[in-house]
Amino acid sequence: MSIEVHPYESPSPAEGYEAYRALSSAAVASVLLALLGGLTLLTPWLGIIPLLGVLSGMLALRQIRLRASELAGRGLAWAGIGLSLVCLAAGWSYATYDYLTKVPPGYTEISYAQLQPEEGVRGQVVPPLAKELEGKRVFIEGYVFPGSSKTRGIKQFLLVRDRGTCCFGGNPKITDRVQVTLKDPLSLTFNTGVNRVGCIFHISPANNAIDAGGDVYYHLDADYLQ
Repeated sequence: MSIEVHPYESPSPAEGYEAYRALSSAAVASVLLALLGGLTLLTPWLGIIPLLGVLSGMLALRQIRLRASELAGRGLAWAGIGLSLVCLAAGWSYATYDYLTKVPPGYTEISYAQLQPEEGVRGQVVPPLAKELEGKRVFIEGYVFPGSSKTRGIKQFLLVRDRGTCCFGGNPKITDRVQVTLKDPLSLTFNTGVNRVGCIFHISPANNAIDAGGDVYYHLDADYLQ
């Protein structure tokens, strides 16, 4: 009795190496970053996320081209690039629209920088730039200073410059606070986000600040709240 012996034949590329190509980690990262890219709608600064998604996808395509026999995921990389570009365009488009339309007609946007005393002028509290705003209809953004036990139907509150003082128990300096009185039918529900106020600007020194120690110089009679 004889045994038939067949010589060993190595698998062809189609049967061997190609069947076991690794999925490109850069391609996977591109898709994950693209999914997180929707956060760009919250703030354009997060546009770095989909931008990294595009770069990861491009890196994946390059790696796959150079190591075609080892890496797979070309379609995944293109999907990550495409979705990242969509998120990037949507986020920046929304930010542009918001910037162009956030100030309602008839208001002039101001910032807390205009309310600060001039450097080197001793004894100055209210600068000339702030005095020029007296009686004008202005628009300003800020955070609600916590203090009142009331959380709904608030008609008067302190608007401050940043979250460091409004949310962590700090006492904002006098030129970083403006006291807002809402006209009917407006009212505020307490929140920790940015509030946009349209109002008539007044300067009335030596008044006690609501919910905070010390005085307040700047007062706003608001007829717009967002």
